Amino acid sequence: MKRHPIITGVIALVVILILWAVLSSGGRDYEYVAEDASKGEVARVVSASGTLRALNTINVGAEVSGQITAVYVDFNSPVSAGQLLAEIDATRPRARVTQARAQVDLARASLAQAEASITRSLTDVQVQTREFARRKELAEKGFVSTAGLDQAENALVAAKANLSSAQAQAQSARAQIAQSMAELESAQLDLSRTRIIAPTSGVVIDKLVEPGTTVAANFQTPNLFTIAADTSRMQVEASVDEADIGQVRKGQSVRFTVDSYPEAEFEALVQQIRQSASQNGNAVSYLVILDVDNSDGRLLTGMTANVEIITGVKKNVLRVPVASTRFLPREEDRGEQPEGGEQSGEAKQAYVWVPGEEPYLPRRVPVKIGLEGEEHVEITDGLEAGQAVLVRSKSLRGDGSGEGS
Repeated sequence: MKRHPIITGVIALVVILILWAVLSSGGRDYEYVAEDASKGEVARVVSASGTLRALNTINVGAEVSGQITAVYVDFNSPVSAGQLLAEIDATRPRARVTQARAQVDLARASLAQAEASITRSLTDVQVQTREFARRKELAEKGFVSTAGLDQAENALVAAKANLSSAQAQAQSARAQIAQSMAELESAQLDLSRTRIIAPTSGVVIDKLVEPGTTVAANFQTPNLFTIAADTSRMQVEASVDEADIGQVRKGQSVRFTVDSYPEAEFEALVQQIRQSASQNGNAVSYLVILDVDNSDGRLLTGMTANVEIITGVKKNVLRVPVASTRFLPREEDRGEQPEGGEQSGEAKQAYVWVPGEEPYLPRRVPVKIGLEGEEHVEITDGLEAGQAVLVRSKSLRGDGSGEGS
């Protein structure tokens, strides 16, 4: 004490203050904390977590195999419909086009030959028809033998057969042309597909290839780019627990935050409630789609959203803290007053504790509560604005003990 008189005096003063607080409270080392019933807003919310997605994302793939020779866009590049995104080596598709054109030309040449044969055969048929008719007339007058008539008839039959053969060759040539044209169109289509074109305007949010990358489209279309068609509007895919999904309705207001902007609160609307359930262990949840305005561009795809769906709200109503409807004074301070509550009509019967004439003799008051929010509860009957209600007990020891209900 002689060495540290100041420290000793401070410790003594603290001890005296603690003793005074204990003695002034009738020997109790705690006190009750009250808050006033007030007018304000009561909101009932359903909490969930979700992920931000672009409203309309398009995967751009390759329908032909080959090596990427050039890439003209990068992450976050704005693109317009029809813009060239990348190119695949076109050597083989171009060779196929050349080969298919040659086949078309060859088939057309065959058709020309067949048509020329038809023309010759028609002429020959006409000549042999006239010759057979002349010899037949002479045979009837006895100037031509039967053998001569047979020879003319055979020549006519041969000419008609040659005509039929030429016509068949022409038909085959036409079919060959159609087949070659189909192969040419297929080759030209594959050649055009070596140029990867943006199907719509938007922003490139994912790029999976670089020059030199080889893509194989033998079994499925490989994805090269992902384009967000419109980032001014986005959606949140929120997972809502089955216990809360019954309160969620289309068109309800939503507020949410993201870790990137912890001080900012964003607004959304419930757009869709998916009926298909997701199960993770014993937990069952449902996907709720939220419509979000992102005209300022701050929100990005993939961000985690901490969602509060407002399932009910009342403004300018009498309210008390939720803790007051759950609070119980210490057993020795309750006296003979009964505990608990019961249902009564549409409003729920409950009880709150209010300060009594003595600090440690609180009085229980029956109240009817309406909308229950996370922080406040609506009081429809039993209290008046400004009336104090007990919310917790507070320790007077200064060490944090004695806190709670």
